[in-house]
Amino acid sequence: MNDRPGAQLDLAGILVGIRRMAPLSLFVVIFGLAFGVAALARGLSGFEAMLMSALVFAGASQFAALELWGPEIPLLPLIATTFAINARHLLMGAAIQPWLAHLPPAQRYGSLVVMSDSNWAMAVADRQRGETNVGMLVGGGIALWLTWLAGTLLGVIFGSGIAEPERFGLDVIMGCFLLAMLLGGRRDLSMLAPWGAAALAALAAMVWLPPHSHVIVGALAGGLVGLMVPARPTREATA
Repeated sequence: MNDRPGAQLDLAGILVGIRRMAPLSLFVVIFGLAFGVAALARGLSGFEAMLMSALVFAGASQFAALELWGPEIPLLPLIATTFAINARHLLMGAAIQPWLAHLPPAQRYGSLVVMSDSNWAMAVADRQRGETNVGMLVGGGIALWLTWLAGTLLGVIFGSGIAEPERFGLDVIMGCFLLAMLLGGRRDLSMLAPWGAAALAALAAMVWLPPHSHVIVGALAGGLVGLMVPARPTREATA
Protein backbone atom coordinates (compact mmCIF):
# COMPACT_ATOMS: atom_id res chain seq x y z
CA MET A 1 0.00 0.00 0.00
CA ASN A 2 1.49 3.34 -1.07
CA ASP A 3 0.14 6.17 1.04
CA ARG A 4 -0.31 9.16 -1.29
CA PRO A 5 -1.50 12.53 0.03
CA GLY A 6 -5.10 12.09 1.15
CA ALA A 7 -4.81 8.33 1.56
CA GLN A 8 -6.03 6.75 4.78
CA LEU A 9 -4.45 4.13 6.97
CA ASP A 10 -6.37 0.91 6.33
CA LEU A 11 -6.64 -2.55 7.81
CA ALA A 12 -4.91 -4.25 4.88
CA GLY A 13 -1.75 -2.21 5.38
CA ILE A 14 -1.78 -2.88 9.12
CA LEU A 15 -2.09 -6.63 8.55
CA VAL A 16 0.87 -6.50 6.16
CA GLY A 17 2.91 -4.76 8.85
CA ILE A 18 1.94 -7.35 11.47
CA ARG A 19 2.90 -10.22 9.15
CA ARG A 20 6.26 -8.72 8.22
CA MET A 21 7.19 -7.89 11.82
CA ALA A 22 5.99 -11.19 13.31
CA PRO A 23 9.31 -13.12 12.96
CA LEU A 24 11.33 -10.42 14.72
CA SER A 25 8.67 -9.78 17.36
CA LEU A 26 9.02 -13.36 18.63
CA PHE A 27 12.42 -12.43 20.09
CA VAL A 28 10.74 -9.64 22.06
CA VAL A 29 9.01 -12.31 24.16
CA ILE A 30 12.37 -13.16 25.77
CA PHE A 31 12.97 -9.59 26.86
CA GLY A 32 9.40 -9.21 28.06
CA LEU A 33 9.82 -12.36 30.14
CA ALA A 34 13.00 -10.96 31.67
CA PHE A 35 11.21 -7.72 32.49
CA GLY A 36 8.32 -9.55 34.16
CA VAL A 37 10.74 -11.48 36.35
CA ALA A 38 12.77 -8.36 37.20
CA ALA A 39 9.64 -6.35 38.01
CA LEU A 40 8.46 -8.94 40.52
CA ALA A 41 11.92 -9.00 42.07
CA ARG A 42 11.81 -5.21 42.54
CA GLY A 43 8.49 -5.38 44.38
CA LEU A 44 5.95 -4.66 41.66
CA SER A 45 2.83 -6.78 41.55
CA GLY A 46 2.00 -8.79 38.46
CA PHE A 47 -0.78 -6.35 37.61
CA GLU A 48 1.58 -3.36 37.93
CA ALA A 49 4.18 -5.03 35.72
CA MET A 50 1.59 -5.77 33.03
CA LEU A 51 0.17 -2.25 33.29
CA MET A 52 3.63 -0.72 32.84
CA SER A 53 4.32 -2.85 29.75
CA ALA A 54 0.92 -2.02 28.28
CA LEU A 55 1.06 1.74 28.85
CA VAL A 56 4.78 2.53 28.64
CA PHE A 57 5.86 0.00 25.97
CA ALA A 58 9.53 0.96 26.16
CA GLY A 59 11.77 -1.90 27.18
CA ALA A 60 14.98 -0.01 27.93
CA SER A 61 13.15 2.69 29.88
CA GLN A 62 11.20 0.12 31.86
CA PHE A 63 14.36 -1.71 32.90
CA ALA A 64 15.99 1.62 33.80
CA ALA A 65 12.96 2.55 35.89
CA LEU A 66 13.29 -0.72 37.81
CA GLU A 67 16.85 0.27 38.76
CA LEU A 68 15.46 3.36 40.49
CA TRP A 69 12.42 1.61 41.98
CA GLY A 70 12.15 1.35 45.74
CA PRO A 71 10.22 2.50 48.81
CA GLU A 72 11.10 6.10 47.89
CA ILE A 73 11.16 6.71 44.14
CA PRO A 74 13.49 9.57 43.01
CA LEU A 75 11.01 11.19 40.64
CA LEU A 76 13.27 13.75 38.94
CA PRO A 77 16.10 11.27 38.17
CA LEU A 78 13.48 8.81 36.93
CA ILE A 79 12.03 11.42 34.56
CA ALA A 80 15.47 12.52 33.37
CA THR A 81 16.62 8.95 32.74
CA THR A 82 13.46 8.05 30.86
CA PHE A 83 13.72 11.18 28.73
CA ALA A 84 17.38 10.55 27.93
CA ILE A 85 16.69 7.00 26.80
CA ASN A 86 13.64 7.91 24.71
CA ALA A 87 14.79 11.28 23.37
CA ARG A 88 15.68 9.55 20.11
CA HIS A 89 11.94 9.38 19.43
CA LEU A 90 11.99 13.14 18.88
CA LEU A 91 14.27 12.63 15.88
CA MET A 92 12.46 9.48 14.76
CA GLY A 93 9.14 11.32 14.77
CA ALA A 94 10.59 14.26 12.85
CA ALA A 95 11.96 11.86 10.22
CA ILE A 96 8.54 10.39 9.42
CA GLN A 97 6.50 13.59 9.78
CA PRO A 98 6.45 14.39 6.03
CA TRP A 99 4.67 11.15 5.14
CA LEU A 100 2.30 11.15 8.11
CA ALA A 101 1.27 14.80 7.73
CA HIS A 102 -1.62 14.05 5.35
CA LEU A 103 -3.32 11.65 7.75
CA PRO A 104 -6.15 12.79 10.04
CA PRO A 105 -4.86 13.76 13.52
CA ALA A 106 -6.30 10.66 15.20
CA GLN A 107 -4.49 8.33 12.77
CA ARG A 108 -1.30 10.43 12.72
CA TYR A 109 -0.78 10.57 16.47
CA GLY A 110 -2.25 7.14 17.07
CA SER A 111 0.41 5.71 14.76
CA LEU A 112 3.12 7.11 17.03
CA VAL A 113 1.78 5.35 20.13
CA VAL A 114 3.17 2.02 18.91
CA MET A 115 6.33 3.41 17.30
CA SER A 116 9.53 1.68 18.41
CA ASP A 117 13.01 1.31 16.98
CA SER A 118 12.46 -1.77 14.84
CA ASN A 119 9.12 -0.96 13.18
CA TRP A 120 10.31 2.62 12.62
CA ALA A 121 13.52 1.35 10.99
CA MET A 122 11.62 -1.05 8.75
CA ALA A 123 9.12 1.66 7.75
CA VAL A 124 11.96 4.08 6.95
CA ALA A 125 13.72 1.40 4.91
CA ASP A 126 10.49 0.95 2.94
CA ARG A 127 10.34 4.72 2.45
CA GLN A 128 13.87 4.78 1.04
CA ARG A 129 12.79 2.18 -1.52
CA GLY A 130 9.83 4.35 -2.51
CA GLU A 131 7.23 2.43 -0.50
CA THR A 132 5.47 4.75 1.95
CA ASN A 133 3.52 2.14 3.88
CA VAL A 134 2.14 3.59 7.11
CA GLY A 135 0.70 0.15 7.82
CA MET A 136 4.26 -1.12 8.36
CA LEU A 137 4.71 1.37 11.18
CA VAL A 138 1.36 0.64 12.84
CA GLY A 139 1.07 -3.09 12.17
CA GLY A 140 4.69 -3.72 13.11
CA GLY A 141 4.20 -1.76 16.32
CA ILE A 142 1.10 -3.74 17.20
CA ALA A 143 2.98 -7.01 16.68
CA LEU A 144 5.82 -5.84 18.93
CA TRP A 145 3.42 -4.53 21.60
CA LEU A 146 1.48 -7.79 21.76
CA THR A 147 4.59 -9.95 22.05
CA TRP A 148 6.06 -7.59 24.67
CA LEU A 149 2.89 -8.05 26.71
CA ALA A 150 2.97 -11.80 26.17
CA GLY A 151 6.57 -11.98 27.37
CA THR A 152 5.82 -9.86 30.43
CA LEU A 153 2.87 -12.11 31.25
CA LEU A 154 5.08 -15.21 31.02
CA GLY A 155 7.58 -13.62 33.38
CA VAL A 156 4.84 -12.71 35.83
CA ILE A 157 3.25 -16.16 35.71
CA PHE A 158 6.37 -18.28 36.02
CA GLY A 159 8.51 -15.87 38.02
CA SER A 160 11.65 -17.19 36.37
CA GLY A 161 13.24 -17.36 32.95
CA ILE A 162 16.13 -15.81 31.17
CA ALA A 163 17.15 -13.05 33.55
CA GLU A 164 20.41 -12.44 31.64
CA PRO A 165 19.64 -12.62 27.90
CA GLU A 166 23.18 -11.44 27.08
CA ARG A 167 24.49 -14.86 28.13
CA PHE A 168 22.81 -16.26 25.01
CA GLY A 169 23.56 -13.35 22.71
CA LEU A 170 19.92 -12.30 22.65
CA ASP A 171 20.77 -8.76 23.65
CA VAL A 172 22.39 -8.07 20.27
CA ILE A 173 19.44 -9.20 18.16
CA MET A 174 17.82 -5.77 18.03
CA GLY A 175 21.15 -4.10 17.32
CA CYS A 176 21.85 -6.49 14.44
CA PHE A 177 18.39 -5.86 13.02
CA LEU A 178 18.81 -2.08 13.12
CA LEU A 179 22.28 -2.38 11.56
CA ALA A 180 20.80 -4.44 8.74
CA MET A 181 18.13 -1.78 8.19
CA LEU A 182 20.79 0.92 8.14
CA LEU A 183 23.03 -0.85 5.65
CA GLY A 184 20.06 -1.73 3.50
CA GLY A 185 19.17 1.93 3.03
CA ARG A 186 21.02 4.70 1.28
CA ARG A 187 24.59 3.76 0.39
CA ASP A 188 27.18 6.41 -0.41
CA LEU A 189 30.34 7.75 1.18
CA SER A 190 28.60 10.92 2.37
CA MET A 191 26.80 8.82 5.01
CA LEU A 192 30.09 7.90 6.70
CA ALA A 193 30.41 11.37 8.23
CA PRO A 194 27.13 11.38 10.23
CA TRP A 195 27.51 7.69 11.11
CA GLY A 196 31.05 8.25 12.36
CA ALA A 197 30.12 11.41 14.28
CA ALA A 198 27.19 9.65 15.95
CA ALA A 199 29.34 6.66 16.92
CA LEU A 200 32.21 8.73 18.33
CA ALA A 201 29.90 11.09 20.24
CA ALA A 202 27.97 8.17 21.73
CA LEU A 203 31.18 6.42 22.82
CA ALA A 204 32.49 9.61 24.40
CA ALA A 205 29.19 10.14 26.22
CA MET A 206 29.29 6.58 27.56
CA VAL A 207 32.69 7.32 29.11
CA TRP A 208 32.27 10.86 30.41
CA LEU A 209 28.55 11.60 30.72
CA PRO A 210 25.77 10.15 32.91
CA PRO A 211 24.28 6.76 32.00
CA HIS A 212 21.97 6.59 28.97
CA SER A 213 22.93 10.10 27.79
CA HIS A 214 24.87 8.56 24.90
CA VAL A 215 21.57 7.84 23.13
CA ILE A 216 20.58 11.46 22.61
CA VAL A 217 24.18 12.73 22.31
CA GLY A 218 24.95 10.32 19.47
CA ALA A 219 21.66 11.08 17.72
CA LEU A 220 22.18 14.83 17.93
CA ALA A 221 25.80 14.64 16.77
CA GLY A 222 24.89 12.47 13.78
CA GLY A 223 21.94 14.70 12.92
CA LEU A 224 23.98 17.92 13.07
CA VAL A 225 26.76 16.50 10.92
CA GLY A 226 24.17 15.14 8.50
CA LEU A 227 22.73 18.65 8.09
CA MET A 228 26.18 19.97 7.13
CA VAL A 229 26.81 17.28 4.50
CA PRO A 230 25.92 18.64 1.03
CA ALA A 231 22.99 16.79 -0.50
CA ARG A 232 23.79 14.77 -3.58
CA PRO A 233 21.74 15.63 -6.66
CA THR A 234 19.20 13.01 -7.54
CA ARG A 235 18.88 11.60 -11.01
CA GLU A 236 15.64 12.43 -12.72
CA ALA A 237 14.04 9.55 -14.48
CA THR A 238 13.89 10.07 -18.24
CA ALA A 239 10.97 8.98 -20.34
